[in-house]
Amino acid sequence: MRFLISGGGTGGHIFPAISIANALRQAEPDCEILFVGANRRMEMDRIPEAGYDIVGLDVYGIERRKIWKNVKVLYGFLKSYLEARKIVRRFAPDAAIGVGGYVSAAAMRAAASLGVPVILQEQNSFAGITNKFLARRAKKICVAYDGMERFFDKSKIVFTGNPVRQNILSRDFEIDEAYRYFHLDPSKKTLLIVGGSLGARTINDSIMAHIKELRQSDIQVIWQTGKYYFSNIKEYIQGLYPSVTDGNPLYFDNIFVSDFISKMDYAYAIADAVISRAGASSISELCLLGKPSILVPSPNVSENHQYHNAMSLANKNAAIVVEDHNAKQTLVEQAVSLIADDKRLAELSCNIKQLAANNSAEAIAAVILEEARKKR
Repeated sequence: MRFLISGGGTGGHIFPAISIANALRQAEPDCEILFVGANRRMEMDRIPEAGYDIVGLDVYGIERRKIWKNVKVLYGFLKSYLEARKIVRRFAPDAAIGVGGYVSAAAMRAAASLGVPVILQEQNSFAGITNKFLARRAKKICVAYDGMERFFDKSKIVFTGNPVRQNILSRDFEIDEAYRYFHLDPSKKTLLIVGGSLGARTINDSIMAHIKELRQSDIQVIWQTGKYYFSNIKEYIQGLYPSVTDGNPLYFDNIFVSDFISKMDYAYAIADAVISRAGASSISELCLLGKPSILVPSPNVSENHQYHNAMSLANKNAAIVVEDHNAKQTLVEQAVSLIADDKRLAELSCNIKQLAANNSAEAIAAVILEEARKKR
């Protein structure tokens, strides 16, 4: 069997796509899988690193503020659509899977036009523009939240949850090893701060504004800044504390700072609470791991979907939400207060675990295989 998978632009699309590919390969070891991504975006590096082939299209996202620039977007879509049709004809997939991102619009539309069954994966509680555009031509739509019949034909919806990075779920290490990795103390509580690769600015600014309070507190911190912000944060910290030696990561007192945490399984294992954006993949990981969380939805995303994701947890008392415009004033204060409250930590952990969907990648793979076999 052959499967074409398209989507990307952010880790939130790429990691689930890789998990789905892995599940398909596990179910059908001899299958062939081809990814279609957007040139110059991170999937062009991350997908080959995961062991899969990828081809790139020149496609651009919609400009919501500078409307006149959408002439270029439309031209890019039409050009990419024609190129995608050539790719589909050449590869001849049994099914095509769209995981979101603008590139999947061209690839999935091309696949559907050539009679290939299309399966969509909608990660968010508020459907994205790409999947709404493609929904009419899709055979099935795999979702992670209740109430998605607001956006899609109810007969096409399959509740599967969101796939997550598999390595974060394994615990093939001793917990002391994780503390040693981050140079932290097992006797103290740990706050994990992650903001995504591009959307971390507000969280980073909030932490920098209160770095002295965190350093003087009785908790310890693992802080992933994102690569675009690390150099400025390092300069700021070294200005406050000249004794902090240069490098990436930075270690000082009770705080570990890095642009990227490769050992997220270690970080999650020792985190007593997490500050995070409210992307669908991040929330799925937090649910599966049962981590008490403070979510700071990014306002700079389509349809404000992170706010809807976050509130779907907050309304079930499964997470605390701090809105972006309040974060600099209140985020650190709320985090320090939460991590000191064992009863609240236990309550949030219990409630967020109830929302976890296990084996999501396998469930999505089963839907894909069913549609592929119908075609055959």
